[in-house]
Amino acid sequence: MLVDFTIKLILAGAFLGMVLNLAGLLTWVERKQSAVMQDRIGANRAKIIFPKWLFPLNWLVWLPNELGLFHSLADAAKMFLKEDFVPRGADKFLHTLAPAISVIFALMAFAAIPFGDTLHLGNHVINLQVADVNAGILFVFAMLGLGVYGVILAGFASNNNYAYLGGMRAASQMLSYEITMGISILGVVITYGSLSLQEIVRAQGSVWGIFTQPLAFFLFMTAALAETKRVPFDLPEGESEIIGYFVEYSGMKFGMFFLTDLVETVLVACLMTTFFLGGWQVPFLQPDGFHWPGGSFVAISHGLVITLGVLAFLSKVLFFNWLFMAIRWTLPRFRYDQLMHLGWKILFPASLVNVLVTSIVVAWRG
Repeated sequence: MLVDFTIKLILAGAFLGMVLNLAGLLTWVERKQSAVMQDRIGANRAKIIFPKWLFPLNWLVWLPNELGLFHSLADAAKMFLKEDFVPRGADKFLHTLAPAISVIFALMAFAAIPFGDTLHLGNHVINLQVADVNAGILFVFAMLGLGVYGVILAGFASNNNYAYLGGMRAASQMLSYEITMGISILGVVITYGSLSLQEIVRAQGSVWGIFTQPLAFFLFMTAALAETKRVPFDLPEGESEIIGYFVEYSGMKFGMFFLTDLVETVLVACLMTTFFLGGWQVPFLQPDGFHWPGGSFVAISHGLVITLGVLAFLSKVLFFNWLFMAIRWTLPRFRYDQLMHLGWKILFPASLVNVLVTSIVVAWRG
């Protein structure tokens, strides 16, 4: 029992460590990718310069200095050193609690996401998933739904009309698009016959979900991007309009909201990978090795199979993060009426049609 608990703690620490580091790295990716797309140099001012008597060490940090990789560290230092300001008339307890609620529930949603197949170590069978929940989809959606409370409380507790307006925008936007997210995933559940994320990934061994549910792929991606509150769905923030629910936040409290947006971006990438790109599945790779078309076979060790699966999962997640950043720097922000029109009159009916067609096809095929 103690060994199993220790293994779960190690898995949770490793997976959440990877998520937090990737979210921190996205602060640099956001600057650098936009610079590449706009033909600019981009972030390259945060550097580490060693004194002359340690001059050889400068060669070790030359590439990170040139690429601007230390901007993420500079951002974190700035957030921690800034003054923590609470406006007059604000509810201090709720003002402090709101960013913690947002980031905690966003991180908890990762517990149900499988990032690898079952690992066999001696007599121990380790499922590379922090929490092997039978109804993993319901758990993830529950955590996403609870996360909105942090945004609403931030707007409510700040004693600022613009912050309150941003919180109300976030509430109505998330309610609208969570319905589309849930219904679009119903098509995946009907196709693979399970609510367990690990079972859904295993069922995609031969055909990935993007080929069996192409409409659900685009519907879920659009709705999930709206859940992250980033361009073109950043109406709750709206820097050029209302500044948003975090207008009265500073220091690391603002940093937690900023981190939550990036963590949710990584979460959406993990969900897209799990539902539609086969998760940790590698084409033609089975537990005993590669089975190539034509009957040829290449045997590889169990450890290498697991490693390739984890690397495949990470590669797909990185691809979706790149795609979301490209969308973020390509499309302009919607007007609020356009946002509601897209959610209720286009995506919602399309998701219902997808479920209906999927149900008919599955019933017809028996």
